[in-house]
Amino acid sequence: MNLVATGVPGELYVCGDGLARGYLQRPDLTAERFVADPQGTAGQRLYRTGDLVRWNGDGQLEYLGRIDQQVKIRGFRIELGEIETRLLACPGVCDAVVIAADDRLVAYVCAGAGEAVDPAQLRARLGEALPDYMVPGAIAQLERLPLNANGKVDRKALPAVAIASGASYEAPRGTTEETLARIWATLLGVERVGRADNFFELGGHSLLALKLLERMRAEGMTAQVRHLFQHPQLADFAAAVTRGNKHSEIAVPPNRIPDGCSAIAPEMLTLVELDADEIARIEAAVPGAPPISGISTRWRRCRRACCSTTCWTARRTPMSPRTPWPSTAASGWSGLWPASIG
Repeated sequence: MNLVATGVPGELYVCGDGLARGYLQRPDLTAERFVADPQGTAGQRLYRTGDLVRWNGDGQLEYLGRIDQQVKIRGFRIELGEIETRLLACPGVCDAVVIAADDRLVAYVCAGAGEAVDPAQLRARLGEALPDYMVPGAIAQLERLPLNANGKVDRKALPAVAIASGASYEAPRGTTEETLARIWATLLGVERVGRADNFFELGGHSLLALKLLERMRAEGMTAQVRHLFQHPQLADFAAAVTRGNKHSEIAVPPNRIPDGCSAIAPEMLTLVELDADEIARIEAAVPGAPPISGISTRWRRCRRACCSTTCWTARRTPMSPRTPWPSTAASGWSGLWPASIG
């Protein structure tokens, strides 16, 4: 291990008081990445980042790439070799290589003599052992991997692979499915999306899921991220969206509190039914509260929902922590303002 001169590429090592002790329950990886510092004190260690860098003339580090097979996809650092090892452990696979292309993982496999492999089954097996962000969006089968003059895999010579679902194509039905299919195709960069296509098998992930919801809102549709995870196929997701939009159509009652109101009457409450005696008991249960007829302007002008919610809270459960209610010199009282309203 030798220091390099300015302008010469080399691997970046880091050290210091903030350096971790190692990888949790990974002694092999800890031994590989955390090494003794030859220029430090006894017991001091360095961490091998795997980043290829060089010093420039201004004393700044320039990032040149990776010297190992670690990549960063959607914020996750991924060891491509770990995915390749998992693929080689699958029945029928004799050779495998994984690359990162356009922020997606693509795997290439070769089957052994007389063996057959199913990409969909391989993805399923990987999904059982690896987190979803480490499962390749596409797996292509080749007769053999391209090699360079040194006998190593020539990753630049690997053919481009389109991300596609393993399901047979079935055209979307209805306006909702057609709109969602168009949005999916744009976000995922695919030519077309069928009813049985899976959002995540087409290369989708949690960040794209949030973008999907934004595009849907622009089209007048609403949904939650959990709906997509629960129903990743287009047809099922469209059905969930339709059901959710129907349930969200709730009639909002009109505001019955008139301008200049000085007292809350039972007929003004729309979210809860209280008679005059119940309202009076709520008033008496609030320490320091003024008479209903002396409620401040701030209280009188609160929206119907806030008033109704406050009355319900005061009646059913102890009042929540309050903030000071401004004193009113004219009425000679001061009190507490519910934190949920103030």
